[in-house]
Amino acid sequence: MSERRVFLSALGLKALITSARSVSQCCIMVLTPNLSSDFVTLFVTIGPIDTAAVFAGLTAATSGRERQGLARRSVLISGAVMILFGLLGGLVLSLLHVTLAAFRVAGGALLFLQALTLTFASPGLSSINDSERREAQGLDDMAVFPLAFPLIAGPGSLSAMVLLVGRATTLAAQAAVFASLLACLLLTYGAMRIAGPLMRWLGKTGADVVGRISGVLLAALAVQFVFDGLRQAAL
Repeated sequence: MSERRVFLSALGLKALITSARSVSQCCIMVLTPNLSSDFVTLFVTIGPIDTAAVFAGLTAATSGRERQGLARRSVLISGAVMILFGLLGGLVLSLLHVTLAAFRVAGGALLFLQALTLTFASPGLSSINDSERREAQGLDDMAVFPLAFPLIAGPGSLSAMVLLVGRATTLAAQAAVFASLLACLLLTYGAMRIAGPLMRWLGKTGADVVGRISGVLLAALAVQFVFDGLRQAAL
């Protein structure tokens, strides 16, 4: 009797696993064919590793609790800004009489410039210069500037949000864009929380390697945005 129960339980578990696998595959197929492209584009333009490196330098003199609060507030603020850009970007473009095709070409060019800076290991469009760094260190709260903007929600990532949401033609595809954004923001928050150990583990060489690989991926995605814009404009 017990062997029969074990056998039935095994059959039930196998059926449950098979059903779960089928459902997950269907969800992935229905969700969006561009899910990986969405995630890579946002991951590269937000740059969790680069953000963590700057965050470690700016918060070297602060306590662990203060760093945790800064990381949390900066991610929440930048996330809200990027969500607004994703939701209202198309409306703003229409008010300015700018077609999505034109913005795809312009946004693709902007992302390509950021890809070049990443590939050649130079400060990107979402980085800060020395004067901004000195100004930030004199502020009481760095969560808005420079952490939320321009480090996390910089010109590249904001443009990427408008491009990705504009490319999504279904509700599921749009949900996938915001899910990718959420995943990237969580990764950024995690990288900021362990910024010190992460930078010691990666080192300057490791961070440069990550940046160069990200730059190559972003360059390909940026060129694809330009091609899509030209194709949509029927040029």
